[in-house]
Amino acid sequence: MDTPWSYGRRTSDPPTPRRNLVLSAIADALSTTGLMAWRIAWSLVLGFTLSAVVQALVRKETVSRYLGDDRPATLARASGFGAAASSCSYAAVALARTLYRKGASFTAAMVFQIASTNLVIELGIVLALLMGWRFTLAEFVGGGFIIVLVALAFRMVLGEQVLRAARSQADRGLTGSMEGHAAMDMSVQREGSLLRRLFSRDGGTAVSHIFVMEWAAVLRDVLLGLVVAGAVAAWVPRQWWQTLFLSDDPLLSALWGPVVGPVVAVLSFVCSIGNVPLAAVLWNSGISFGGVISFLFADLLIVPILLIYRKYYGTGMMLRVAGVFYVCMVIAGYLVELLFGAAGLVPGERSAYTGAEDGISWNYTTWLNIVFLALAAVLVAVSLRNGGWSMLRSMDDAGEDGHEHAHS
Repeated sequence: MDTPWSYGRRTSDPPTPRRNLVLSAIADALSTTGLMAWRIAWSLVLGFTLSAVVQALVRKETVSRYLGDDRPATLARASGFGAAASSCSYAAVALARTLYRKGASFTAAMVFQIASTNLVIELGIVLALLMGWRFTLAEFVGGGFIIVLVALAFRMVLGEQVLRAARSQADRGLTGSMEGHAAMDMSVQREGSLLRRLFSRDGGTAVSHIFVMEWAAVLRDVLLGLVVAGAVAAWVPRQWWQTLFLSDDPLLSALWGPVVGPVVAVLSFVCSIGNVPLAAVLWNSGISFGGVISFLFADLLIVPILLIYRKYYGTGMMLRVAGVFYVCMVIAGYLVELLFGAAGLVPGERSAYTGAEDGISWNYTTWLNIVFLALAAVLVAVSLRNGGWSMLRSMDDAGEDGHEHAHS
């Protein structure tokens, strides 16, 4: 007899084939997502811990003081400071505007945010785990190419009038995303050697706070990237991607990959470290080596960030930044393809890890996850015990000067 819970079909009836197909597809996507997350969990904790240590020792006021022009030495410093900063794209963009308002040149601020999203430790580790060390090397080499290309391009397209308009717009202080996070300076302010500052009580608290802030900033993008990668791997036929990437013709594929790679990144709406799992899927599906590197660079061109550029610097500057970034990403992809091809460093097999290779077992990944997840738990506990909740609540606050949270 039918009940309200079995209306239209008896509860004993077997599931329809279509329902089985849908459930199987969802299960495949979730399985891929979960296995990729398990593979990179320990590396994310390690990367964010190392990043937190560096940020705890480098004061933001020091950063802005050294970035006042666009000389090569200044841009080299901007690259180094960016590589030691937050890997969250939104936080990097907000912090670049903060540095610009505090006296950094526009080019140095842009170089800082490029380095912050492409040259950071945690990105390199995740790339090596999912795709191999050649991709990590290509990301860092290509990031250097982009920085040089962007600096040269800005000298040609950014006139004094454009820069004055951008400065005026930036000084209005319109809010974007992660403003509170960008405004916080949680570095250790006490004097002493680096080791003494780091291993002091204030040093441990600062590291824990920065670790928690970094995770809170990127967690959404990491989860979104894993889910998108799992869905694409499970649901989009590989033949479709191979057609899009012109994989049957190596020359056309090499020419087309860096052009289409950033477009796929923009359409995916995934940024920060979250685009690495999708990059692994795209590499296995036929995109060229230079194309996948260009794809990884394009997290600073997704639509929400373009809208933040417009709010921060005005429509004219947003269009110039978007155009320069895109062209430089394409050129950098070509340069990486040529350089690594000539050096014999382009992988011969498309075997990036996407979760299909194995399950969870008692191997080094499991042991490393146990150790580093325990470390993460300790850092979270220390942060929450020392006011971490209030910092988390203020991450999206609008004030640039009201969140110093320094540790003396």
